[in-house]
Amino acid sequence: MSGHNRWTQIKHQKEKTDAYKSKIFGKFAKLISAEAKKSKGNISEPSLKAAIEKARAANMPGDNIERAIKKAGGDSGVAMEEIIYEAYGPGGVALMIKALTDNRNKAAQEVKHVLSENGFAIAAPGSASWVFKKEPTTNNLQPITTVPIEKKDLEKLDKLVEDLENCEEVQEVFTNAE
Repeated sequence: MSGHNRWTQIKHQKEKTDAYKSKIFGKFAKLISAEAKKSKGNISEPSLKAAIEKARAANMPGDNIERAIKKAGGDSGVAMEEIIYEAYGPGGVALMIKALTDNRNKAAQEVKHVLSENGFAIAAPGSASWVFKKEPTTNNLQPITTVPIEKKDLEKLDKLVEDLENCEEVQEVFTNAE
């Protein structure tokens, strides 16, 4: 019976963890590059510092962080931009989807596709943003008001957020669910 020895089991487990790390590190590299470009490579800039701290918290190697900063310093011709999409999810929960991309159309289509697979759609700009306020230090969104949701809606919301975070372009998803 092939595939049942110890080495094969270890190999398959390592493939899974490596794929997960690769996806996470790729998102952080994109974020660090964009912040480094904004701050012109100044590591003492708060937004770049916060991005580096997030990457280090996820155990991203220092070489990868330095490479992302250097990549932003060079004139690669690719301009990364941050886009925030708004939507409403199960139980009337407001969603703010933060994407970092070099191709607006690709990011929009990915987000629309995931939302439509789960039975939802992108909302009009400003329709969900009133529920959130931006923290000045971390640049994260905090809900002003929260919405209580039922257990079945919470399961749908968890699946939706997980699917959105699996998109290559999506950096973070914020909700106002309790």
